[in-house]
Amino acid sequence: MGYGMSRLEDEYYEPEGQDTDGSSSVQVNDDFSKLHNDIFHMTRMRSGLSESIYKSIGTNRGIISMAKLLSGREVDCSGKGMFSSGDRAFVRGRYVPMNGPEFLDMMDSRAYVSQFSADGTLFVAGFQGSRIRIYDVDRGWIVHKDIHARSLRWTISDVSLSPDQRYLVYSSLAPIIHIVNVGNAARESYANVTDIHDGLDFSQHEDVQYAFGIFSVKFSSDGRELVAGSNDESIYVYDLHANKLTLRLPAHTSDVNTVAFADESGHLIYSGSDDTLCKVWDRRCLSTGQAAGVLTGHLHGITHIDSRGDGRSFISNGKDQAIKLWDIRKMMSNADSCADGAPSWDYRYSRYPKHHKQLKHPHDQSLATYRGHSVLRTLIRCYFSPAYSTGQKYIYTGSYDSNVYIYDVVSGSQVAKLNGHQMAIRDCSWHPIEPALVSSSWDGRVAKWTSARDEEAYDVD
Repeated sequence: MGYGMSRLEDEYYEPEGQDTDGSSSVQVNDDFSKLHNDIFHMTRMRSGLSESIYKSIGTNRGIISMAKLLSGREVDCSGKGMFSSGDRAFVRGRYVPMNGPEFLDMMDSRAYVSQFSADGTLFVAGFQGSRIRIYDVDRGWIVHKDIHARSLRWTISDVSLSPDQRYLVYSSLAPIIHIVNVGNAARESYANVTDIHDGLDFSQHEDVQYAFGIFSVKFSSDGRELVAGSNDESIYVYDLHANKLTLRLPAHTSDVNTVAFADESGHLIYSGSDDTLCKVWDRRCLSTGQAAGVLTGHLHGITHIDSRGDGRSFISNGKDQAIKLWDIRKMMSNADSCADGAPSWDYRYSRYPKHHKQLKHPHDQSLATYRGHSVLRTLIRCYFSPAYSTGQKYIYTGSYDSNVYIYDVVSGSQVAKLNGHQMAIRDCSWHPIEPALVSSSWDGRVAKWTSARDEEAYDVD
C-alpha cells in the first residue's frame, strides 16, 4: 500500500505535463482564465478561510496554526458561534483520505459500484456476481442488507439510493430496473420472497420494440422520478408515483453511458455518450426533442458525469483518459455542434495510443482538463469531493491502474494517489462529512481510506 501527495498550488493552473505515464496535468482554456473564472473563484471562496478569521487572530495570509483557528472560532469571528462554511471546509478539506487501505469486505466477483448515502450512515456496493450489499457505517460496517439481484445481465451497472434512504434501485444491461426497500426489513433480500423487490419496465414506451441495457440510473431530488441512460442511444424518465415510463428521448448517436440531474429542481439533465458529446436537456422545453445545448471537447466516449449541484457546472470522465470541467453557459446549440473526435479506438482491448495523447479537440469548450488516471475496459467514474467538508475543492476518480486519484480543482495538481487494490477501480465514494473515502475494485475488495494529515500548522493560500 502507499500514497503520494503534492503541494497545493496557489496559481489557477499548472503548465500541462505528462499524463498516464505517472504524473498529472491540467489544461485550462485561455478565454476561461480571463473571462469566466467564477467557478474557480467560488471554489476558493467555499474552501478557504474568511477574512474575519484573519482579522480576529491578527495574522496575515501565510502559516496559521490550528490553535489560532480554534481561537478565532472561540471569539466568534463569524458572528454565529461557529466556523463559517468556508472555514469549516478549509479545516476539514486539509484532511485528505490517504491513509489505508483498510479492507472492509471481500467478494468472489468484481465490484462495479460504490456509493455513500447522503448522510453517510449507509454504504452500497454492487458486484458482478448478482450481489448488492448495504453496510451500516455507524455500526462498524456490518451488512445491513444483502440483496440478491434478479434478471441480471452481465453485471450490476448502477445503483441509486432514494433521498429518504428508504429505497434502492439497481440496473444491469437489461431494460428493467429493480427497486428494493432499504428500511429495517430482513437482512437477506430475495425477489418478492422476504422483501419488496419489484421490476420497473423501461421498455413499455410505444417507440420501444426491442431489448436494451441500462448503464446509468439516478433518483430525482424529491424521490418521485428516475432518470436512466441506455445503450439504445436514449434517455428515459420513470414516474415512480404513477408507476409508468413518462419520457423517452432519442438523445445521442451512440450509447448513453451516464446521466445526472443538474440540481435539486430536476429541470435540467446532463447526459454523456460514446458519441463523445455532453448534452444538456431542459425538461421545460422538450417539444422539439432537441437538447438545450451541446458541449464538445472529449476525443472519445464519456464514461461518467457528476454535477456540481449548482445547475451550471459538471465534470465528465472520458475514454480519452481525461476528466473535463464544464460550464453550460459555454454550450452550443445542436445546429452548431459537431462531434469531431480522435481516430477510432476500442478501450476494451488495448492501451490508449500514445499518439492520441497529443491530440486536442478543435472545438473544445471545456474549462479545464485533468489527466493522470487511466480509463480502460469499464465505465470508470469521477466526482467532486463533498461540499460540506471540502467546499468541492477536489475531483477524485477510480482508475484502471488500480489506484484512486485526487486532483485539486483549481490548480489541477495531483493531491493523492491511493494505491492498495490489485485490479481496476470502477467506482469510489467520499464520505459526505468525514475525511474518509471507500473504493471498490475488480479484485472484489471494498477498501476504506482515512485522513493521514495530522500537522499542527497549515499553509493558507
